[in-house]
Amino acid sequence: MHAELETLEAKIRQVAELCHALRRENIALRQQLLGTQHDNKQLATRLDAAKARLQALLDTLPEDA
Repeated sequence: MHAELETLEAKIRQVAELCHALRRENIALRQQLLGTQHDNKQLATRLDAAKARLQALLDTLPEDA
């Protein structure tokens, strides 16, 4: 009976350690996602600015006759 309790205790400890590790990984992944989303917004803003500049240049070209 004592050996079974020790085995159960060891398994519970493993599950708890896994839970903590997954929680830390989840936090890290959330932070990484936030950083990537921020970068994506910045790139989208830069892309919109480039589109606007390109359209302004196209608007200055003379029309073909």
